[in-house]
This record gives sequence, C-alpha cells and structure tokens, in this order.
Amino acid sequence: MSEIFSGNFTQQEPIPEDAIEAAVAVMRSGRLHRYNVADGELGEAALLEQEFAAQVGAKYCLAVASGGYAMGCALRAIGVKPGDKVLTNAFTLAPVPGAIASVGAVPVFVGVTDQLMIDLEDLAAKVDQADVLMLSHMRGHICDMDALMTLCDAKGVTVIEDCAHTMGGNWKGVPSGRHGVMACYSTQTYKHLNSGEGGFLISDDADLMARAVILSGSYMLYDRHLAAPEPEVFEKVKYETPNVSGRMDNLRAALLRPQLRKLSRQVAAWNARYQVLEEGLRNTPGLQIVERPEGEAFVGSSIQFLLLDWSADKINDVLARCGARGVDLKWFGGAEPEAFTSRYDSWRYAPSAPMPGTDRVLKGIVDMRVPLTFSLDDYALIARIIRAEVGAVWQGG
Repeated sequence: MSEIFSGNFTQQEPIPEDAIEAAVAVMRSGRLHRYNVADGELGEAALLEQEFAAQVGAKYCLAVASGGYAMGCALRAIGVKPGDKVLTNAFTLAPVPGAIASVGAVPVFVGVTDQLMIDLEDLAAKVDQADVLMLSHMRGHICDMDALMTLCDAKGVTVIEDCAHTMGGNWKGVPSGRHGVMACYSTQTYKHLNSGEGGFLISDDADLMARAVILSGSYMLYDRHLAAPEPEVFEKVKYETPNVSGRMDNLRAALLRPQLRKLSRQVAAWNARYQVLEEGLRNTPGLQIVERPEGEAFVGSSIQFLLLDWSADKINDVLARCGARGVDLKWFGGAEPEAFTSRYDSWRYAPSAPMPGTDRVLKGIVDMRVPLTFSLDDYALIARIIRAEVGAVWQGG
C-alpha cells in the first residue's frame, strides 16, 4: 500500500507563551499604538527596532505594517518617481513588482538562473536602464553578493534588498540585507517571524531612514524611536516628506520580540528538515536539485526543485499524484497565477518581453513549504512520496 502523509502544510507552530504573555500585557494596557506610551516608557515597537538592528548589525531599523510596505517606503525614501525604471528579479512574488508599481515606477525584469538566483549576466546587460535594483532573495536563494555589488556600484545603481525569505541567512558571514543601502523584511505568518502581518526596514543611511520614519507615519514623534537617526537629521526632511502611514503597532511588536531571540534556533530546525528533503530527493530521475553555492548560509523554510523541460501535463500529473498522497506542492510554471505562484508575465501592469532561458527555468520550478510542525521522519516520508511520484511520471507510469 502506498504511504500517505497526513500533515497540514499551512499549519504554523503556536506563538510562544512568552510572546503571548507580552501581547496580553500590551492589550491590558490599552496602548497598542506605537506612540501611545506612558512617561518614561519604552514602547514595544521601539524596543523591537533596537533589537532587530542589533541582530543584523544595522544602525537604523523601522518596524512597519508589512514587508510590501517596507519596499514601497524604501523606494519613496530613495526618491524613485513615477515613470522611473527599477530593476528586479523575474522570479519573485507579486508584492515586489507591486511595490514598484505603487510608486508609479516601472519594473525591468532580470532573468533567473537554474540556481534560482538573479542572472548576473542579464543584469549586466540591463543595468544601464535604471538607477535602482530591488533585489529579491526569492525563496531564500542568495546570489553572489560580492559580484552583484561590484557590478551595481560600478554603474551607480542603488540596491534595495528584499529579504522576506532570508531573515537569519547570510552571504559569507554578512547578514542578508547588509549589502544594499536599504533592506526589507517580512513578519507575515509564513515568514521566519510570525506577527500575522508586519515587516522591517533597515539602513545605515541617516537621511534615508529619517525620510522612511516620517513616511511611515511618525508625525513629529520621531524622538520616540530607539533605532533612528538623531533629531537634527529629521529637521532636514520633516517638511518635505509626506506621511504614508504604515506603522507597526505595539501588539505585533510584543509578539515578535521573544520570537526574534529564538530565530537562530528556528533557522537550525528549518535547515535540518531541508537537508532531509534534499538528500531524499537527490538523484531522482528527471528531477534537478537546486544546488546551494559556497558562501550562502540560507534558511530552509521552503524547498524548490526543477522538472526542467517537462510538459505541463506531466508536471500537473506529479502535483496531483503527490497531492493525493498528502504532499502539497506548488508550481511556478502554470499559465495562470494560482494562490501565491505567478510569473513576471502574469503582472500585466508591468511591461515585459519573453526571456527564453528564464522562461524555461520558471516553467520547471516546483515549490514546497517546510513547516516546523513536521518532524524529520515526516520529511523523509515526504521525500519518498515525491521521489516515487516523480519517478512514476518520468517513466510514463
């Protein structure tokens, strides 16, 4: 009889008890708004910003309502205007081109390699088309950041990093998000910290961060931040920077602070599960493992593999077979967007031209979340199921 997996791929771990207690304390106080603090009190949001900045080694941090808001805020702070072009990955999720479109700018899509990283050769060919790169570390894949920054610095291109899937990861020991001038993170439920929705924006640039703080809706209460520039920096920008409110509240910050302290433990747990999956899938006929480069310390909160040059019918057959046995796979190669899967040619508000090499890779990407609610034995079973069903379709069974 075929093995069946019965776990729920959308079930998260419970919020830790210390985080629940901290959130209840905020609710009992009634002071959920980040600037509603008692005399001498340090609000949860301000403390969270200070702690996250220290964790990644940044001078400044702003806690915001979502990772998507962080990206739009970064673009506005840098001065991207309607009609400007912004480079970004062809392999990413909709909030990235959405953030670019939200400021009236135009995405210029850069290709993807079969390692699921931005194609540096294609970037070199397109780098003169824009002054800003919104680099998406999509699904936790970190490219050669030394090579990318050398290319962008030589051309005067400002880099913003989308680190929604790489919080806790690094490139050659440098935390993800510390190469670009600004970096954005998400704390949405399916990311590495869970507040339902939320995010961070970090930078070492005082002027950019002062604009970001005012953009986020600080009014003139920026002195209540602990990881923000000095007051005199705000004096230069406070009259010319609009309020585009997107603050994080103290309730969500209270949920996140205890989780942040446990992030390294969570990363180790994800990577142990990822390793079981990777080894279980390796050498499966017809299936290509996405090999991780030396220098990349990733967070295995999801896994991708490639069914390169397979027909749509056969890939759909694999997904259906695995689904019937309890394994929930997603495909980025479908002709129509489904759930969170979509491609650069799905976003019709953004002009694009076919990229044959990239299209080939995108059509073969199969994706799976790696919930921490499953055990190592569960992942060995999941790998066996995927291996068997890919093999059956590959052999025509």
